[in-house]
Amino acid sequence: MALVSVSACGSMSGRRDGVTHEVQRFERALDADQYERLCTALAPATREELEQSAQGGRCVQVIGEQGLPAAGAVRGVDVYGDQARVVLEHDTVFLAHFPTGWKVTAAGCLPRPQRPYQCEIKGG
Repeated sequence: MALVSVSACGSMSGRRDGVTHEVQRFERALDADQYERLCTALAPATREELEQSAQGGRCVQVIGEQGLPAAGAVRGVDVYGDQARVVLEHDTVFLAHFPTGWKVTAAGCLPRPQRPYQCEIKGG
């Protein structure tokens, strides 16, 4: 149990690097229309929400229809415990840390003044 706690903490720069790497992998898969990789990168609740909102369609069938923007370069990374936010030129992506690594919980997110982000893909 002690090993899990120590490895879950890691250094802050290491955690930021891990989050950045996962978002860049997600964006490369998006650019290449690699829908299976996109779906694998999603957190379980996010994938489930996407499939339910598509009335039972499989993730790989519907993720390409979500209107996710070409995000551009990373502008900032914030990590708060097991949650992270990556601000890109044209998108904001939220992630959570799971035993298998960082997973996307929301993408295609735009800030709204005095209100929560509006996201194309999000978990329930």
